[in-house]
Amino acid sequence: MSELKNDRFLRALLKQPVDVTPVWMMRQAGRYLPEYRATRAKAGDFMSLCKNAELACEVTLQPLERYPQIDAAILFSDILTVPDAMGLGLYFETGEGPRFKKVVDTPEAIDALPIPDAEKDLGYVMDAVRTIRRELNGRVPLIGFSGSPWTLATYMVEGGSSKDFRKSKAMLYSNPQAMHQLLDKLAQSVTAYLNGQIKAGAQAVQIFDSWGGSLSAAAYQEFSLAYMQKIVNGLIREHEGRQVPVILFTKGGGLWLESMADSGAEALGLDWTCDIASARQRVGSKVALQGNMDPSVLYASPAAIRAEVGRILAAYGTGSGHVFNLGHGITPEVNPEHAKAFFEAVHELSAQYH
Repeated sequence: MSELKNDRFLRALLKQPVDVTPVWMMRQAGRYLPEYRATRAKAGDFMSLCKNAELACEVTLQPLERYPQIDAAILFSDILTVPDAMGLGLYFETGEGPRFKKVVDTPEAIDALPIPDAEKDLGYVMDAVRTIRRELNGRVPLIGFSGSPWTLATYMVEGGSSKDFRKSKAMLYSNPQAMHQLLDKLAQSVTAYLNGQIKAGAQAVQIFDSWGGSLSAAAYQEFSLAYMQKIVNGLIREHEGRQVPVILFTKGGGLWLESMADSGAEALGLDWTCDIASARQRVGSKVALQGNMDPSVLYASPAAIRAEVGRILAAYGTGSGHVFNLGHGITPEVNPEHAKAFFEAVHELSAQYH
């Protein structure tokens, strides 16, 4: 594998010195870019794009071509590839988001779920990772990712997206044993999946706990964090002579940063509702922090974007251990020139803190 030409993202995750604060953006390969929309149209639909290694590679690299400041590439895929590989039949309804043909809402349905083999059942993801690593040629590190067990479970039990997680929470409270069995299978599946990505070439991994913030404090610890902790314990932590850092991101998880920092992950993602200065105080030197600008700031003027980047950098303060990102994914309606202003501001304004 080629030598990394820019490793500041990995260094910051390990709290090693960097020259400027590294930056990447969740959903950086996505619908706000006209070149992405063109490639997706060529693929036919979203899942066809995910399953074509060359096209998945193409869209992964598009933001890097447009914005040379980006310090990491993230695999182009979807968090629902794991439940799909468990036989649930993922499909996308226009304007409705993801749906599953089969719903997992009984102990029998949970019993019947297989644990997918990363290479056999999710080989198209591993092919994409290998293709992207080859094409990156050491330009920046590649991030692999998965959904958290709780987040994946909500889609499987509800049969798709949900506003109130009524069925998932009903199962959690009325049949906790069944929910634990489902989460345990998912933790095993995600561990194997992320290890497959690491072996294929991912140099850091992120666990997206999109819906952990919907839980009560007690339920979060028992039904979300405990299973992410299991995954962290089971991951390959060194590959190709380098440490493979793990980032945990619970949207709405600002209340639980201390216990997340005890999980063994190298970094925590923060959403925009957290104050990064107090987050840094609370976790001390245990973990690096990633985040956390409100994605909606990108609708504002470049001057306003720059001011908000400056405010967050100042709040974090001096020293390493900060990866700049949004507090969630970039939204489709953002002007690509505003994303450019964001990336440029992070590098220009952060040098003084290092």
